[in-house]
Amino acid sequence: MTDNIYNLTRSTDDVVIVGGGLAGLFCALKLAPRPVTLVSAAPLGQGASSAWAQGGIAAAVAEGDSPEAHAADTISVGGGIVDQAIALGIAREAGPRIHDLLAYGVPFDRDLEGRLAVGREAAHSARRIVHVRGDGAGAAIIAALSEAARRAPSIRLIEGFVAEALLTEDGAVTGLQLREAGNFAARPVVIASRAIVLATGGIGHLYAVTTNPAEANGSGLAIAARAGAVIADPEFVQFHPTAIMVGRDPAPLATEALRGEGATLINSSGERFMVARHPLAELAPRDIVARGVFAEIASGRGAFLDARQALGAPFADKFPTVHASCVAAGIDPATQAIPIAPAVHYHMGGIAVDDRGRSSIDGLWAAGEVSSTGMHGANRLASNSLLEAVVYAARIADDIGGHVIPSPARLPEAVVTPRTSAPDAASVKRLRTMMAANVGVIRERDGLADAVRSLAALEHAATSIAVRSMATAALLVAAAAWCRRESRGAHFRSDHPAETAALAQRTMTTLAAAREVAKDLTEPSTPRVAQAMIA
Repeated sequence: MTDNIYNLTRSTDDVVIVGGGLAGLFCALKLAPRPVTLVSAAPLGQGASSAWAQGGIAAAVAEGDSPEAHAADTISVGGGIVDQAIALGIAREAGPRIHDLLAYGVPFDRDLEGRLAVGREAAHSARRIVHVRGDGAGAAIIAALSEAARRAPSIRLIEGFVAEALLTEDGAVTGLQLREAGNFAARPVVIASRAIVLATGGIGHLYAVTTNPAEANGSGLAIAARAGAVIADPEFVQFHPTAIMVGRDPAPLATEALRGEGATLINSSGERFMVARHPLAELAPRDIVARGVFAEIASGRGAFLDARQALGAPFADKFPTVHASCVAAGIDPATQAIPIAPAVHYHMGGIAVDDRGRSSIDGLWAAGEVSSTGMHGANRLASNSLLEAVVYAARIADDIGGHVIPSPARLPEAVVTPRTSAPDAASVKRLRTMMAANVGVIRERDGLADAVRSLAALEHAATSIAVRSMATAALLVAAAAWCRRESRGAHFRSDHPAETAALAQRTMTTLAAAREVAKDLTEPSTPRVAQAMIA
């Protein structure tokens, strides 16, 4: 943590990056030797979903594979709303970004001939996932980049601070308001800058069951939305089908690569239930597998990941992270099936950005899970998230590097009260339970309406900035899910179970529009055009 926090209050010519995960670190390193201030809520290398990523990075680097095939697979699982040009562009940049990571010291697995070893995951037509020790890619990447960032003379680190407001004037950013993490009595800190990159991660902790760290609570999405940024596709939330259910929060993850190596999904009777649901069975797209697991649990039959025949004794060596999680819970995955359930894993929605990572607010870029590029559509293809993060981090660095960023004319004023209360644990629990029950794997009209009304009321009444931000982000998700009256990709509505051709387009919305949806549902006598959120 910085020694004298109030010395942070100043104007700066630095580019300010918020987030110490893959996107933030990679962008900061790519901007060198340009001065960068990197703000991280947790100590560098901790608190980022990137570090927990077990699968790896999808990249068409093997003989016989191609970026075009990779893009085709991405488009195939995206529910008809993937931006095809974006998907192909990202796939074509995969090779150079992998080599960048190698140069930063990431020890990707290699085969006996020294070539990058590649594995296969769900809905990929080829083996193209680059791993580190089977299931340790995320941790290894973050460790290597964190070390490089600490050594870089161009990067000024501010650890232990959260961004609680984005400051703007005339449609452009002027700075950020920060507060010491966990110190709700501290006065806010203002940094003036006209070039800000948000890389704050996803929204997993808006839900009761998630594989994400606690820092993935939608704060970046919320501060951008409150500043007026356009938000894309917030209704599309991906549930990983195989979280290990051993009573931990967040839930440990059993990587999809296990199924790529032959592990199966069974119920308490030992039946493989995915065989009847999809031709690819366990390797079907994640939304289909998640609903299959959810249905088995709802029926009382339970759901389990069975790697006993596919892996057996070598499990510990091939997947040490998963093995450690199982052993800590008293499960030997070499001889026992692993109890599982769907858990929030990734948000396809986020701050709408163009092909250079620019948001709708001048001077604000976004990368990683807080952004929405159009690559994932309604359902992310496995291991595409880390790839998108490094590609967009590099694009943003190139975009900023090609422009002169004007110095702030003055230090902007704080936009929220200097003191705030600690998050109310009961309110947070109610919010997370409500999102899991009403805006979860399977959604329907009445539950969504209840969620929208309740979240709007909480956003308005919350005295804690942290709770208000959670409510803001959750409201965006719930309102967009209410408005999309069809099922597409990870968004499944039991009252509208089919896709609707007219809705085969991305959602572009704002916080103001989400609040209008809530107002419609609270005051039904004055209906407005809520469906216009999808445009």
